[in-house]
Amino acid sequence: MGVKKLLAAGLTTAFAVVSAAIGSSSPAIAGDVGPAGTAYGCGYPQVCFYKTQANWTARDWTAAYQDITGSYQNLSSGAYGSYYVYNSRNDDGALLHYTNGYTYCLHPSTYVNNSTNPTGFWTVDKIRIMDSPTCYRS
Repeated sequence: MGVKKLLAAGLTTAFAVVSAAIGSSSPAIAGDVGPAGTAYGCGYPQVCFYKTQANWTARDWTAAYQDITGSYQNLSSGAYGSYYVYNSRNDDGALLHYTNGYTYCLHPSTYVNNSTNPTGFWTVDKIRIMDSPTCYRS
């Protein structure tokens, strides 16, 4: 087996293990897109929400938040229940709250796909942008 094929097989196995672990404890697979900027049409320093798959594909966010807050903000209709959320911030986490009571820390320069779960199970309804990449609450 060539080096490229061996590397691809190893990465596929590693991804499967990580996906299985994430799938049971988070709303969906999160992706790291590298340094913040204007990825997915989302300007720095915003957390952008994409209501539908079509919005995500077109890089057309439907709502954006950027203020660090001490508590949750209820989401607007353009953000509530979004399929995707992208955090363009460099070093601030976005603590997402879901209608089922669960929370998920969206790390800097990453996105989360909420649409791969059963309908209504992972419906994002609140956000708290925190001065911590891991959403640590002091």
